[in-house]
Amino acid sequence: MRFLWFLLVFSLILTPLLAQKPVTDDVINDQVRVKIANDAEIGGMPIEVDVHQGVVILKGKVRTEKMRSKAEKVAKKVRGVTSVTNQLLVSQD
Repeated sequence: MRFLWFLLVFSLILTPLLAQKPVTDDVINDQVRVKIANDAEIGGMPIEVDVHQGVVILKGKVRTEKMRSKAEKVAKKVRGVTSVTNQLLVSQD
């Protein structure tokens, strides 16, 4: 009886996790843009975001290497991102 109870609880917990739909590139793109825009350190920088099959490509200019790394870290935290290609240039312009 305990086993059946455990099996029922386990299936109720596991079912929603397995039922999650894969995240589309459009959703990833939107979420990365929002997270970058809302970040206090990199929010105003001209960063372009492209996504192809979960791979995020960052392009544009930032002022410091720290900002470049921060943008990559922010993008990597978005659900569905498989990798990040960071093509951001560091420029004081």
